[in-house]
Amino acid sequence: MDKKEKILKRLKELAGLIKQHNYNYHTLDKPKITDKEFDKLVKENDVLEKKYPNLILKESPNKNYGSKIKENFKKIKHDSQMYSLSNAFNNNDIKDFVKRSVKFLNLKNDDAFEYICEPKIDGLSLNLVYENGNLVSAGTRGDGFIGEDVTENILNIKNIPSKLKSDFPDFIEIRGEVFLNKSDFEKLNSKLDNKSKFANPRNAAAGSLRQLDISISHSRPLKFIPHGIGKCSYNFDKIEDYYDQLKNWNITTNNLSKKCYSVKEIIKFYNHIDQKRSGIDYDIDGLVVKINDFKLQERLGYVGKNPRWAVAIKFSAEKANTIIQSVDYQVGRTGAITPVARLQPVNLGGVIISNASLHNFDEINKKNINVLDLVEIERAGDVIPYVTRLIKKNSKLNTKIKPPKNCPICKSNVLKEKDEAILRCLNTYGCSSQKIERIIHFVSKKSLNIEGFGEKQVKQLFNLKYINKVEDIFNLKKFESEIIKLDGWGELSFSNLINSINNSKTISLDKFIYSLGIRFIGEVNAEILADEFKELDVLISSSNNIGMLENIDGLGPKAISSIIDFFSKDINKQTIINLKNHLSITFIDNKSLDNFFSNKNLVFTGTLSELSRDEAKYLAKTKGAKILSSISKKTDFLIAGEKAGSKINKAKQIGIKILNENEFLKKINL
Repeated sequence: MDKKEKILKRLKELAGLIKQHNYNYHTLDKPKITDKEFDKLVKENDVLEKKYPNLILKESPNKNYGSKIKENFKKIKHDSQMYSLSNAFNNNDIKDFVKRSVKFLNLKNDDAFEYICEPKIDGLSLNLVYENGNLVSAGTRGDGFIGEDVTENILNIKNIPSKLKSDFPDFIEIRGEVFLNKSDFEKLNSKLDNKSKFANPRNAAAGSLRQLDISISHSRPLKFIPHGIGKCSYNFDKIEDYYDQLKNWNITTNNLSKKCYSVKEIIKFYNHIDQKRSGIDYDIDGLVVKINDFKLQERLGYVGKNPRWAVAIKFSAEKANTIIQSVDYQVGRTGAITPVARLQPVNLGGVIISNASLHNFDEINKKNINVLDLVEIERAGDVIPYVTRLIKKNSKLNTKIKPPKNCPICKSNVLKEKDEAILRCLNTYGCSSQKIERIIHFVSKKSLNIEGFGEKQVKQLFNLKYINKVEDIFNLKKFESEIIKLDGWGELSFSNLINSINNSKTISLDKFIYSLGIRFIGEVNAEILADEFKELDVLISSSNNIGMLENIDGLGPKAISSIIDFFSKDINKQTIINLKNHLSITFIDNKSLDNFFSNKNLVFTGTLSELSRDEAKYLAKTKGAKILSSISKKTDFLIAGEKAGSKINKAKQIGIKILNENEFLKKINL
């Protein structure tokens, strides 16, 4: 037997062994060799294939697991929304989280709560779907509703079985985090050239998972730890019960998870994890605190994109000292002028920082900061670094940092509004920086979510005059011959961008409202407006009705003023008309449609005993009701608790039906 025959024989043996051991592990859940022994087989196979590429078998383990390169990632819709956590940064924030929960549930104290606390892994969120015990799909978080289909990419992750053992529900979404251990990250980076190296383990995990060449994903030691549950055909009582079942299915949960019974215990455990995090072999950026009881979670519900029943306590911000070398200014989409310090580069948490926000000129004066001063900078989580305080003055320079008399970009007039610290450029529709920032906001993940169209691409195409306003992105095809010749572009990248733009053309009403970049209209207010008006044209026609807007529960005076101002401008109306020619804008109503209060207008007054007023409002909204803040002829029901006050008299005068708390609860089927 010659050398070639020996290598072929060994490759066939390895292919058979790897296939069998994968089957033993993933399908039967009965591995017959250790992870180390399995990895040794894979490594031997990879070395031989690399050394003798002409001898790679059709049944190669790498090919078997999808070495075929995908054209792109397909989109995958989650059966239930993937939410993100609100952040807490200190002990008072934790106390506030508990107080809010107690108040919302109308409890006397927090004795009823058990909390599951676990480290917040800095990785990539993943949603696994199992039907009848079989893994049918895996998707990234995406925008919370639609992610990327990475089912084939995760087949080699050992903590993700292809089939669940007995006692599985008919349907379940298992949610968790994909990550790389620090040690594996260092090994991976050591094999890459300088241009290909990853900045940190999270980027490495995301880059490894989102590979069109599936064999690359499978060659990297990705890990998975579950931390949540989406839609499920079985009702678990508590998180700990769910975690116990996950272990029975060979899906390992976090071994640093702990059950706590009070704020004091949470803070103690937080400090414990913070102290030992440097010794944990994966990056964590905080502690997640979740109320253990699923029924209480259901009652607490969600506000915007965040659950009320969970919070992420971020670890203390990382700090460093450096020198301010100069100061320049950024102009945002609403005209806000932000002074930015250009710094002597400094390493902060493994990232080289050369810029930091100075917030506004009141803060600069308060901190007595100047160019060439030694300052402390801070970076908490994903927040942009900012200058926190002065460390040492530079005695050689006495000139103070002064606010610009005109916009630093377009030279137009600026204004500092009453009761605001922010200086604004008044050239709303002519300032190039505001135009660029509006386009960046429009194509961003929370808006149209156009993949591959980031800040760099927007600025490049804007400066070359291929786009000037948001609707221009839908006409880029006519510049194809010019754009594909630009640095960093080509036929494939341009084609991918056009596909991404086309995929974004169906958008929910709340996301469209958010994408317009109206001042004070964030994700929550956009949802409130979408729920209230349900159609874009109805919102536009009602946007000058201050009485109607003031009667919308949850909408504040600044937001109302901004809505009226935005829709009064002809340029904004024309933009919307232009966008409607390209987009399909739909209202997605996830509320109950078969309830007594569906599409009814409710006003609450007085003190409720069974529920807090906030929970009652939230419950009514989930059943399809609209909540108004004052009585009018449009009101269908007044829900009156104790000490109802003047609203009950007004309701009687105009013939509004009045329900007490018990009647409300019966009608709402609680």
